Amino acid sequence: MSALPVAKAWYRSASPSPGLTLITEPHVHPIFSANMYLVEGEDLEMIIDTGMGVAPLRPFVDALRPDPSKPMICLTTHTHVDHFGAVQEFDTRLVHPLEAGELATPPAYSLDASTLPQSLVEAFEAAGYAPLWPMLIDALPHEGYDPRSYRFPGAPATGTVTEGDVIDLGGWKAEVIHLPGHSPGQIGLWQEETGTLFSADAIYDGPLLWDGPDYDVPAYAETLRKIRELPVQIVHGGHDTAFGHARMQEICDEYLSLWEGKGLI
Repeated sequence: MSALPVAKAWYRSASPSPGLTLITEPHVHPIFSANMYLVEGEDLEMIIDTGMGVAPLRPFVDALRPDPSKPMICLTTHTHVDHFGAVQEFDTRLVHPLEAGELATPPAYSLDASTLPQSLVEAFEAAGYAPLWPMLIDALPHEGYDPRSYRFPGAPATGTVTEGDVIDLGGWKAEVIHLPGHSPGQIGLWQEETGTLFSADAIYDGPLLWDGPDYDVPAYAETLRKIRELPVQIVHGGHDTAFGHARMQEICDEYLSLWEGKGLI
């Protein structure tokens, strides 16, 4: 642990389109480095997911905002550790009802890869991911940081959202869609007028995680069939880079074919 360097910056940002900022944690292992999205509206702003919570997120987010005093929503797509680590830093916290319990009281977690359940490690390996690092980080967020001090406090939801609900930020709105399979209460956002899908971990351009006791393959298959029928122009996934309609259909067909061949659906 003492050999880890200190990162120059813990978070990185990019602007894929006006009013949208992608935030990543480049010093977290790729499996656990989830995408976060800052969405600007006229009346409200929204952060979609909050990463691992290794370093404070809110100061970084506020530095990106033209008006840090504008009210803000934190939307958690699902309660896997890499998607809600800093949720407690935000006052308005939305999640699907099926994920609210873990949002408030998450299981204990460690940055030490040797403490991960073997079933989870095997799921990563089966999906084709590179081996885990000894620690889930390759740098320290600041001098003197002890990775053993990592805690995952969570926070109670201040509201819940389900299929068909609309999140309206003023000048920007999107419909909540339920995307179970990877997680029971996973949600995404669908903006029909622009063909934009925020898909969380239901689909992204990398190995999808589906093989393990915590995943529901029949439900996941229904989710991919649902996604495949959307007139998507661009997908902003929970990991990896954005992609378009043709690649979306390709990924859906790949996994549906795989599961059918294995007799899982």
